[in-house]
Amino acid sequence: MNETSGNYQADIHDTGYERFYLEKRLEGSALLNISGRKTESLNGKWNFAADLYDTCRRASWYKEETADPSGRPRPPDWDWEGWDRISVPASWNMEKPELFYFEGSGVYTRTFRYVPHEPGERLHLRFEGASYRTSVFLNGEFIGTHDGGSTPFNADISGAVREENRVIVVVDARRDPRRIPMENTDWFNYGGIYRDIFLVRTPPVFIRDWFIRLVPDGKFSTIKADVFLSDKAAGGKALLEIPGLGIREELALPGGRGQAEFSAKPELWSPESPKLYDLRIAYIPGASGKTADTVEDTAGFREIRARGHEIFLNGKRIFLKGICVHEDHETLGKTTTPDIIRAAIGHLKEMNGNYLRLAHYPHDARFARIADEEGVLLWEEVPVYWAVAFENPDTYRDAENQLAELIQRDRNRASVIIWSVGNENADTDARYGFMSKLAAKARSLDDSRLVSAACLINHEKLMIEDRLAASLDVIGINEYYGWYDPDFDKLPRILANSNPGKPVLICEFGGGARSGQRGTAEDLFTEDKQKDLYEKQAAAFKKCPYIAGVTPWILYDFRCPRRLNRYQQGFNRKGLIGQDRKTKKLAFEVMRKFYGEMC
Repeated sequence: MNETSGNYQADIHDTGYERFYLEKRLEGSALLNISGRKTESLNGKWNFAADLYDTCRRASWYKEETADPSGRPRPPDWDWEGWDRISVPASWNMEKPELFYFEGSGVYTRTFRYVPHEPGERLHLRFEGASYRTSVFLNGEFIGTHDGGSTPFNADISGAVREENRVIVVVDARRDPRRIPMENTDWFNYGGIYRDIFLVRTPPVFIRDWFIRLVPDGKFSTIKADVFLSDKAAGGKALLEIPGLGIREELALPGGRGQAEFSAKPELWSPESPKLYDLRIAYIPGASGKTADTVEDTAGFREIRARGHEIFLNGKRIFLKGICVHEDHETLGKTTTPDIIRAAIGHLKEMNGNYLRLAHYPHDARFARIADEEGVLLWEEVPVYWAVAFENPDTYRDAENQLAELIQRDRNRASVIIWSVGNENADTDARYGFMSKLAAKARSLDDSRLVSAACLINHEKLMIEDRLAASLDVIGINEYYGWYDPDFDKLPRILANSNPGKPVLICEFGGGARSGQRGTAEDLFTEDKQKDLYEKQAAAFKKCPYIAGVTPWILYDFRCPRRLNRYQQGFNRKGLIGQDRKTKKLAFEVMRKFYGEMC
């Protein structure tokens, strides 16, 4: 259609309107590490409207055009200050009953005042998580769009900010087969700005990121450091200080990046002794020696390696005694707090566990920081879940970017030992190419951790078989023998038939039980059936030499709209603890005993 014709109205006739908003991406390549930086919170009450037809973006509401070219008033379809107010951060589903199943675009807006603190400073708008596609506008200007519901992103708004500012955020929570995750999942699709929002001030050229880790050579005596500046054309040097180790070393920064290795003998971080060291990095741009930027962080130093059928932490064999957990809360939805995180870790430790699988997407950044303090090991993953569009280049770009944002966010956390690139994907050629590329990307960003994926068993051959295993350090297996496949006797046969040549982690197993529902071991959805199944699984695991750890599915019951029988009622009931996150089922004690017996 001729866009200059007299009867053309863009917000009605342009079905490809979203292309404009995808031209300016907010991606991991510009992600700012905010650890140790002062932040100013934009949390609180925001004006909000459910925009079912995505009219804010279709009709460019952000321009706030309320008059025609001659100045005559036009009736706007928005009313920023007249809208209801909802909390940020929050899952909008939990804010109002009418939003519980809302899956569309929601428009958030508020004002804020900005006064520069330093000459030439840059201002960044930081989102810790908004689900799923987020478009950001400031003072009538389009800033950029981010894809991914669980990873952080930021935008440099220095060129658009004024003393008095209006920010508009459109969050699109639609499910789509081209997205990561795709439209068919086994959890609830919470929407909205459900994690913190910050303003972050930096100097004109600043330390964008850093990566500090122990070199995994079995000697525990070399620390490697990378420092990245915001400007690739910048030079100068960085001064790294770790007072607890007596380290005060300089890194040259040609092309805005530097890497160096230092000899040191740190006390090694472990679940038994989660030692953390304070560190400081200063950026010195010129010969004057004047510091232009400084960041502070903490780091633990440990080594994780896979050899043969075993996993070694700091040179000692370790059995990963864990459980899966979803970021799902009965009253808060996908929003969490430090107290909720610490309570989950408390239940893990009560179970004699040392390890958590954070399923099926990146959890709140505070989880890894608290795990560092508490001495808990973590598997972190991106939601390349089930039948994603493996042939679609845009889908791969989305997956790789989410993986990069996760790794850049958490690679300084000693607790994180495994990056997972996917879950329960059929072994097709397209999937193999997609996920093997993701595994290579993970290694390019982090040379100090293991790479895995939750794979499927070949149910016809009754053996562990997946081409992707060649690209992984650890093979993850999901199996539900005794539940979805009622013939439990297949599991011992599979374990006996397989010779994987690598450590195997049983990433998922289990069965559902409604809290308080009792009966015989043959009655589905009873605690007795779940308990019996866990006892059989634990007995089989003990006999298998290549199983290096297990994470049953799952710690807490969680919402899932596909689960609609009389026992589930919109929840997946496989938790060892009910949806209240308090009521333990009989199988909890089975795992507590099993882990108490495993070295």
